[in-house]
Amino acid sequence: MEALLKAASTLAPTSSKRKKCQPYTITFISSLQDHLALDNPLDAAVYACLTTTFYAAARVGEFMVRQLDTFNPAIHVKPSDKRQEQDRNGLMTTTFHLPQMKSSLDGKDVYWARQDGPTDPEAAWIQHQEVNQPLADGHLFAYRFKDGYRPLTKAKFLERLRTAAREASLEPLQGHGICIGPTLEYLLRGLPFDVVKAKGRWASDVFMLYLQKHAQIMAPYMQSTPLLHEAFVRYTMPPVR
Repeated sequence: MEALLKAASTLAPTSSKRKKCQPYTITFISSLQDHLALDNPLDAAVYACLTTTFYAAARVGEFMVRQLDTFNPAIHVKPSDKRQEQDRNGLMTTTFHLPQMKSSLDGKDVYWARQDGPTDPEAAWIQHQEVNQPLADGHLFAYRFKDGYRPLTKAKFLERLRTAAREASLEPLQGHGICIGPTLEYLLRGLPFDVVKAKGRWASDVFMLYLQKHAQIMAPYMQSTPLLHEAFVRYTMPPVR
């Protein structure tokens, strides 16, 4: 059966294959920011959500609702689910508890740290908080609308990003690119493969695709640095049985 599926995939015409999903990058996100009005309630929420999902290596749907009337505080992330943690070296991280997920009914924690430059998720969150002042038990990225609040839906989020991309003369990217973008970014920073895999919560070998398709990720391990080479061998070689 595996041989048949592989043959079918190999022989399938290019026209029948789905377009490859391109990853979001820090440069791309910075360009989008130039075309978002961060003093606008919707744009402030969208940009805070974008930077949070990117640096937390989270799935887009984990931080948003499907429809305006489907927000449920028991299963959707709220400002009260956000906390700050400090390690023994004084390094700070911001953690969000996702109350419920497809793969875990008990939820999961995702996290990011402050970054340099215009894509800093902490600065984006502070801006969102100042503009929208979301309620503690409301939706995390709720934005002011008329005399109340609206939870940020996935459709509205992606629509606003597509518009900003076109205004920046860029090709709009798919939502899944926000999830794979940080995987590439953290690998390029030299984080160990298993650490990035754990942060992105990759459960299958599809994670290995990012090692094969980007020469920049492999470059440090191909040099004459023994420690990096040993780390790469340990990760890629199958265990001894």
